[in-house]
Formats: sequence, structure tokens, C-alpha cells
Amino acid sequence: MRSIYRREFLASLAAGSVAALPALAAAPRVKIAGVESFTLRVPHEGREPDPLKIYRYAATRVHTDAGVTGTSFIGVPEGLLAGWVRPTLVGDDLFAVDRHLKRLQMQRGESGVQAWSGVEHAIWDAIGKIAGQPVAKLLGASRAKLRVYRTAVFPGKQDQSDVPYETQARFAVRLKNAGYKAMKIRAWRPRPMDDVDALGVIRQAVGNEFEVMFDRTAVRPGWVWDYPTALQVARGMEKHRALWLEEPFDGNDLLGPARLAAEVDIAITGGELGSSVYHFLQFLLHKTYDIVQPDTRICGGIWIARKIGVLAEAFNVPCIQHGNSGLALAGYIQAGCAIPGCEWQEMIGGPNLPEEEWQPALKLVRTPHVFRIENGYVHLPELPGIGLDLNEDALKEYRVKSNG
Repeated sequence: MRSIYRREFLASLAAGSVAALPALAAAPRVKIAGVESFTLRVPHEGREPDPLKIYRYAATRVHTDAGVTGTSFIGVPEGLLAGWVRPTLVGDDLFAVDRHLKRLQMQRGESGVQAWSGVEHAIWDAIGKIAGQPVAKLLGASRAKLRVYRTAVFPGKQDQSDVPYETQARFAVRLKNAGYKAMKIRAWRPRPMDDVDALGVIRQAVGNEFEVMFDRTAVRPGWVWDYPTALQVARGMEKHRALWLEEPFDGNDLLGPARLAAEVDIAITGGELGSSVYHFLQFLLHKTYDIVQPDTRICGGIWIARKIGVLAEAFNVPCIQHGNSGLALAGYIQAGCAIPGCEWQEMIGGPNLPEEEWQPALKLVRTPHVFRIENGYVHLPELPGIGLDLNEDALKEYRVKSNG
């Protein structure tokens, strides 16, 4: 008997496993028939729009030859649609999400992967509608609801240095009284210990039963803390019971956050700019963060977020997604409910309740709420796909133009 070399052996196993399967009726193949992205603008009431409400949405739609259309509210540049998405995906299998993603990675790199997330969310919406199930259930459905934390960006300077501590504390009290369990604010003030002082005022106002997180995301403020500064701030936040400090250093720094996490008791978190499973593998191998935070738009979509969640679970590290605002959250909620270590959902906006921010979007849906929030939890929608029952007449009425 001739020896079987390793590659031949593995190939024979793969072929044999397929051959051993019983004959099954082939499921009808659903093909992608078209992809478009456009802008919606919902009219405001009164003379001026409310600056704390969302009236403008980018939408992306994937049409299929089965007559089912998937929709997301994450826009995709027309250049990517015309240059890669339509030529590559139209006529291909709707369900081949992983294959589509890998081809995109090979041809367009990380920037292309980030830009296509609106298409990916819409593909999953169509898949869920065809299957008659929420996407989270198709991916394993670890939970049926997520605790919400509101990330509040107050009007004024981006670094929030002109926002009184008492203003932030009053909003935290309002969130708590509305049933929410947590608030996150920026740690961008030019004098870093000022954010610690703000936390002290907030903690005194809300007590110990309400969580407060801080977002440094050091690539955004324009300057990065050195290690002594980060340690001083983290120690101060530890004193006032912050739940976590997010990305105190540059997002590419694998070692600084790990060192800080080993020295303090509050969680050091990050990863929102990670754009591949490989990035998160590096975070996990280096113990960079106590909690990894993929962004379901930036990392490449719902499928990649689910992969990252599985990877994090293998390292026994929680995976809590970065967030978004408005209707774009639909895919995030589905992914979050499918990730075992994801207990929270971030909702980004101004100093108002999410339901208030989304009020104009009620004109785009046929449900009494955009997402159901009760006692500080957002519930997984029972509708198939990513959970939005859209008013097609309103989409036509408020459509502005294609995204360029």
C-alpha cells in the first residue's frame, strides 16, 4: 500500500466527509440582484431642527432575485459600490457572506472592509427575512436583551472642557431616573484630572448603583497621555468607582494598556478601531485590554463581530461592542445578542434619552418604537432580519440622493 502524504490525506478526509452525507434536496439559491446606497432626510417639526435629534440617515439596500430586500442604515460610498460591490456581488449567492468578505479583503484591504459594512448588514437583513428569524438567532442568540449605556457628548467644545461637571451629573441623574444603568463621557479635557473631578461630582449625584465609564480613545483628542498621566487618571477614577477607562493610549499600543490594566482595579478597554480578527487576536495575546470592543461597522460587519466574540470567549475576555446611534444600531443589537460575552450596548448621542433622539425615525418604521427599551435594557426585536419594519412609502418620500 502506497503511503498517503499529508495533503492527500487531508483532501481525502474532506472529500470523504462530503460523500458520506445522505442525499438532500438542494435549497434554492438566492442571488444578489442589486445594491444601492442613498440618503434619507426626515422633515423636522417647527422652524428649526432639534440639534439633539437625528433627521438624516444613510441607507444601504441589497435586492435579491427572491424579491426580498435587505436594508441597513449604514451608508456605503458609491465608489466602492460601483468599483467592487456590484461587479463582484450581483448575481452571486446571497448567503456566502464569508466568501464575499474574504474576496473583499484580498482586493480592497482593510479600508474596503470597513466601508462595506453597510452592505454586510443589509445582506444579513435579507438572509434573516428569508429564514424568518432575527439574525441573532441565526448566529446562536446568547441573549434576548442588552443593558444600555448612553455615551453622552455635550454641546460645546469637543474636549468637553466648557461643560460644567454639574451639567454632566444632572444628565446622569436623568438617565438613572429613566431606568438606565450607565453613562459614558469623554476623558478629553486638557487637564486630565479635571475628568476625575467630574466623576467625583457625578458619583455624588447618582450614588453607587449607577455605572460611569470614560472614553479616552486617544487617537481622537489629538494628543496621547504618557504612562504616568494615564496611571494618575486611572487611580483617580478607581477612587470614584468608574467602571472602565477606554483606550487611554494610542489604539496601536498593545503593551501600554496591558501594563495599566495590571496596576489598577478598574477595567481598561478598547479595540473600536480594530478592523480584522487578526487585530483582536493581537489584543488578546498581549492581554492589551480587560474587555475588547469591536465596532460592528469598522471591523467589517456582523459576521466579523461574531468571530471576534468567539475568539474573545476562548481567551475568557468579555467582548462588548462599541456603539452607534439611531437606526444604524439595528445590526449592532443583533450582533451583541449573538456574542456570549456582550452584556452591554453602547448608544451614542447627545445629553438626551435615545428614544428622544430617534423620534424622527418613527416616520420611517411601522412600529410604535424604533427599538424597545425597558428598564435600561434594549430588547432583541422579534422581527426577522435586523429587526426593522420599514415604511416603504416613507423611504420613497424622504429619499434624497445616492451616496457619493
